[in-house]
Amino acid sequence: MTGVVGGVGTVALGARVEWPGIIPAYRDRMPRVQPGWEVVTLREGGTPLLSAPHLSELVGCEVHLKIEGANPTGSFKDRGMTVAMTEALAVGAKAVICASTGNTSASAAAYATRAGMTCAVLVPQGKIALGKLAQATVHGARILQLEGNFDTCLELARRAAEQYPIALVNSVNPARIEGQKTAAFEICDQLGRAPDVHALPVGNAGNITAYWRGYTEYAGDGVVAGTPRMLGVQAAGAAPLVHGAPVADPETLATAIRIGSPASWDGAIAARDESAGEITAVDDDAILEAYRLLAAREGVFVEPASAASVAGLLAKARAGRLDAGQLIVCTVTGHGLKDPATALADAAEPVVLAPRVDAVADALGLR
Repeated sequence: MTGVVGGVGTVALGARVEWPGIIPAYRDRMPRVQPGWEVVTLREGGTPLLSAPHLSELVGCEVHLKIEGANPTGSFKDRGMTVAMTEALAVGAKAVICASTGNTSASAAAYATRAGMTCAVLVPQGKIALGKLAQATVHGARILQLEGNFDTCLELARRAAEQYPIALVNSVNPARIEGQKTAAFEICDQLGRAPDVHALPVGNAGNITAYWRGYTEYAGDGVVAGTPRMLGVQAAGAAPLVHGAPVADPETLATAIRIGSPASWDGAIAARDESAGEITAVDDDAILEAYRLLAAREGVFVEPASAASVAGLLAKARAGRLDAGQLIVCTVTGHGLKDPATALADAAEPVVLAPRVDAVADALGLR
């Protein structure tokens, strides 16, 4: 016997069931997906919620990591893309387009390939992590580099979608938010309750908007008893929500959140205010510290932007602004292989040894 309750499978001994993807798992909570539509999926979602013992000890709380790098293209973007691409296919779009600093382009290109559609990706010239560009390229997307920043690319993508039969699949597309809210459902299903605090990186702000929608839907329907306080974390050099004004030239090594004018600005502010939470900023040094800590102490390799959630949590704890014993979830949004250059910049030179067992033992400090 098998069953799915709110998207989490319960499997009897000896049985095997495969995660179906977020649309089949949560179809009753997907009003945008009409009966009879062909679902475009790579079986996204169903990602691990991993306890973080070292981080928990550091902050005096029970901390879990939502590992969104385990999605098919290596980031949380796949949740929204399955819904956006399913809708685009159903309404007869001839192509899809997105503006991207990396993760969206990788996801859009993969799902467009799955749907048999053309994908165009607008990227800021010279401001995209090579691992992400490689993904979009290998899936056959048409990569169009523009002078300017992410916001320049998004504005052009919007205009193209308005004038031609092209579906815009950035997070300004409401279908993306519908898909991304399922991560909040999964966390509640995995914990058996909502966390007390949820920390996550904020760039274009679609994710914090989506998580808050998911939590409020579950709470409103009585699936969980309450909602978490949302802790959105921006990079200090790209923190328009913290400053209350767009940033013309955002700068941070965390390329996935290097955005000066978030498309989901209002949704992020609503999530902050309605949850009695906050949106804060951390500098690149703090992001790198959290990035290294996750890899070295928790065994979790993330791209730098993902570590912003943990950096924000650590800053809050050091300021004495965390109540001990709380249940906290940090979303880490993308896999570290998205941006290998950051890891390689820190890497020590390999040790050269004679081909002897005793030399290996000496190098390991065992003799």
